[in-house]
Amino acid sequence: MKSPVPILLALPALSLSNGLASRLAAQPAAPLALSSSNGSALSLSNGLALEDCLRLAGEKHPALAAAQAGVSAAGEAVGEAEAPFYPQLDLNAGYHRWQRRAFLPAGLSIPGRNIPDIIGPLDDWNGGLVSRVTLYDFGERRAGIDAAKARRAGAEADATATQADVRHNVHAAFYALAAARDLQVVAGKNLARTEAHQNLAEARQKSGAVPQADVLRTQAEVAAARLQLITAESRVRIATGRLNTAMGRAADTPLAIAVVSTAAPPPARPELEAAADRAIAQRPEIVSSEKRTEAARATVTAARAARSPRVRADAAFGWRDTALLPDTREWQAGLSIDLPVFDAGIRARRLARSKAELAREEAAFAHRRLQVRDEVWSAAAELERAWASIAANETGVRASEESLRIVRERYERGAAVITDLLDTQTALARAEGSLAEARWSYLAARAAFERAVGTGR
Repeated sequence: MKSPVPILLALPALSLSNGLASRLAAQPAAPLALSSSNGSALSLSNGLALEDCLRLAGEKHPALAAAQAGVSAAGEAVGEAEAPFYPQLDLNAGYHRWQRRAFLPAGLSIPGRNIPDIIGPLDDWNGGLVSRVTLYDFGERRAGIDAAKARRAGAEADATATQADVRHNVHAAFYALAAARDLQVVAGKNLARTEAHQNLAEARQKSGAVPQADVLRTQAEVAAARLQLITAESRVRIATGRLNTAMGRAADTPLAIAVVSTAAPPPARPELEAAADRAIAQRPEIVSSEKRTEAARATVTAARAARSPRVRADAAFGWRDTALLPDTREWQAGLSIDLPVFDAGIRARRLARSKAELAREEAAFAHRRLQVRDEVWSAAAELERAWASIAANETGVRASEESLRIVRERYERGAAVITDLLDTQTALARAEGSLAEARWSYLAARAAFERAVGTGR
């Protein structure tokens, strides 16, 4: 029995010689052995395993760095919202030279002197400390903090969702690359079979058993098989670049992968039906949408409080004089109340806008819940389809192999024409390719289902 061959995805150019076709034909068409009843382990060596790719993506992907920066920014916004609860202290210093007209009461006089009409010009040097703090604002500051904290929680949920997306993209790209490699092996085996059939047709033509048309037909099939192999090689290179990109690396980075995993059957139908409720409870997108709604609700509270009076305390202490180093002390301390009277409708429009934004976020939250349920439903259906297709394709491959064996024997005896032989060969190649895709599509569908439920993190 042939041992499993590692799925190694390096990118040197492959020759299209008969020797290469023979080597590819010697490899098993389906390195991933999946059973429709029991999951079987995938034993492959060398190269990056899936967990290695996930680790590299976690270290290098710029989307994760951007999401983490968003969390940091949201955290700073919380501190910014808390600052108005503390006093502000400013250091002021300045210089002015001024002259003003003296407006004095009529009849006022200074014995022996004329009353001046102008005061100055004079130098005015000043410096000191000014402090102010809001004592009460009917909850506007507290609502601002609540909104900032909700946005921070939403940013953290978004970062978790981004991480889950990156991991899912790595899963999908990894399985796509493995499938492309399997399809390359299938194309190589098909080329080897086609060349063998060409040799058979040439031998029978030389013996006079078949016409030259059989040889020409097999030559055309060989050319088509070589083109399929070239296409398969190109798909491997493209899939390699996409996996590199999914990991946050340059597409042309050299890469080889090795799969070490277990292909277990899909969950039972009762578990699939309950998956939507689990997704609603644990998907980070749901948490993010909920936190955005909370932030919008707090913004409405802040906008409503902005129309209320504000009580402030302020104090100042400093020096002022006409000299560069003033020595005349000045100070003040007191309370003030600000009551909005007329602002051309700014506060009213701000409140109306905040209410509209809250309604938008509530509708978006409800829509997101529907989307999550639809994603889980679709992913579960695709998972069941992918699993069932494996058994169907395995049956198709076995039937096509036996059909090709029988038709080849009949052609060798002159009981079948070349069209029968090439048609059965094409059917086998198609079945092998479909089986390879089905096996990896199942793993991709399982990763998509876990992402939809919220467990693929």
